Amino acid sequence: MFQSYNLIPHQSVLANVELALTLSGVSKTERRARAKAALEQVGLGDQLRKRPNQMSGGQMQRVAIARALVNDPEILLADEPTGALDSETSTQVMELLRQVAKDRLVIMVTHNAELADEYSTRIVRLLDGQVIGDTNPYDPAAEAEAVREAEAAPEPETREKARKKPSMSFLTALNLSTNNLLTKKGRTLLTAFAGSIGIIGIALILSLSNGVQNYIDQVQEDTLTSYPITIQAEETDMSSLMASLMGVQMEARDAHELDAVYSNSVMRQLLDTMLNADVRTNNLTDFKTFLDDMDHNGLRDYVSNLQYSYDLNLNVYAKDPEGAWSKSDVLELWENMMGGGDSPYASMAELSASYSRFSNLGIWRELQAGEDAPVAASVREDYDLLYGHWPEAYDQVVLILSPQNEISDLALYCLGLVSGQTMTEQMNLALEEQVVNTEQARWDYDEICGIDLRLLLESDYYVQSG
Repeated sequence: MFQSYNLIPHQSVLANVELALTLSGVSKTERRARAKAALEQVGLGDQLRKRPNQMSGGQMQRVAIARALVNDPEILLADEPTGALDSETSTQVMELLRQVAKDRLVIMVTHNAELADEYSTRIVRLLDGQVIGDTNPYDPAAEAEAVREAEAAPEPETREKARKKPSMSFLTALNLSTNNLLTKKGRTLLTAFAGSIGIIGIALILSLSNGVQNYIDQVQEDTLTSYPITIQAEETDMSSLMASLMGVQMEARDAHELDAVYSNSVMRQLLDTMLNADVRTNNLTDFKTFLDDMDHNGLRDYVSNLQYSYDLNLNVYAKDPEGAWSKSDVLELWENMMGGGDSPYASMAELSASYSRFSNLGIWRELQAGEDAPVAASVREDYDLLYGHWPEAYDQVVLILSPQNEISDLALYCLGLVSGQTMTEQMNLALEEQVVNTEQARWDYDEICGIDLRLLLESDYYVQSG
């Protein structure tokens, strides 16, 4: 028993008393009957459905006594049971405790000496934690005599009590929690609303993070598919061209006063940079050895596909619209369109051809192959197959279309669908700033897939003599 009762305000009087039995694992029917009996014992049998806030202080203390008695304890501890009560109510509670003390031990802590003198059979006085008085001090001789008498007397009937570890079933705990929530609907709704906002916020952040990460991964895959990381045997540092241009501008700005107009020889500097571009050579032999050891150097987890290529031209021939075989070489066509050595566009043709070789411009490309398939899985994921099937051998060709199912006129020329003469005529008209008739043509899928192409290796251009 407590001075402040410690009753659950939203539970009924009967439920408060039942709670002690609930923690002991007593069944619902039994604890209901025992709780009613305990309340009737303290004179509250007709107020089972009331809430604690509907009762007086003395009645609430009676409920606390009933809760303490419902488990039929051998010892009842009372901590200032009358501290919060008036004199009349305190007398009623003490009379009740006197009745309880007839068949069990009641130990009460109180500061009311009058109540202690009137109702207690033994009083132990304490001061600053020290015993300063005892109305019935312990006598070892008398205790020994009492033990002998108890052993000689016939053994009285004793109550067998099953001691169980306090516990509560899951359904009971769920029921109590539900009742608690229902009694505080406003607070429950606010808590649920605040919790849902937090959960939804976390879900949105995780979804956004996952979506951004997937987008970044997709961009990386698309970028590496269109522009893979390429390492060549030799490379030209074209960044020096831009650095030279910026350097010329800075040098010209800082070289003189800003009091007049001065000349700046940018063209000479640019030409010098182009002619003296830094050409670097990579050690591909050692680099290939490093790549072959990817399982040990940890590079395997960061590489989706690896492909080696060599400086070998693909000499592909196709039949033009007139039925003649011609080489499908974009660079050769470009040089022919720009004219010969005495053409005003000859230097332009040489410069553009050089740039085309540097930028790896061309129509024919080698598809990335997978470890166990002719075509890598990344290629299959990045492109939609519109017609036919993926290549199954080295001599099969895939035609890549734009999102609008279009291909360039250069690709049409390489497939033999447009003649070189037509391409040259259109180029000349464009250079002469005349109108070029570019009527859009159409081909069925089966017409494109029926084109016959021939591949000649470099060694096929030579025959053994003699």
